[in-house]
Amino acid sequence: MTAAAEDQIRALIERWAEAVHSGDMDGVLADHAKDIVMFDVPPPFEGVRGIEAYRETWPPFFEWQANGASFEIESLDVTAGGDVAFAHALLRCGTAEELAANPANRLRLTLGLRIEDNRWVVTHEHHSFPITDQPSTE
Repeated sequence: MTAAAEDQIRALIERWAEAVHSGDMDGVLADHAKDIVMFDVPPPFEGVRGIEAYRETWPPFFEWQANGASFEIESLDVTAGGDVAFAHALLRCGTAEELAANPANRLRLTLGLRIEDNRWVVTHEHHSFPITDQPSTE
């Protein structure tokens, strides 16, 4: 892994997260492959495939987030090879009330990237939250 590749990918992910936080659809779509596959927290359970299906997932999230929710990278690790890379991150994602009720809860993000036309693009995106409503064992 070169430091330059890691820095490029880190900057790409930070730009994406800022675009998500600000509701900037063009910024969210930038640097994503046309054949992206995303597995997200809400349905569809089989995920979405392709940039148009990916685009369609964001408006409901932007509406929810406009009510004061945060979307902030807390930690980010990148591993890059010559033409493929992956990254994983933890994000504070929730309303002030949700984060106050469960301050340790973090959105887990995993990204797969590849080089396309001499630049890094996201080809796989996976978001998840830990299950926090487990039944009591008593």
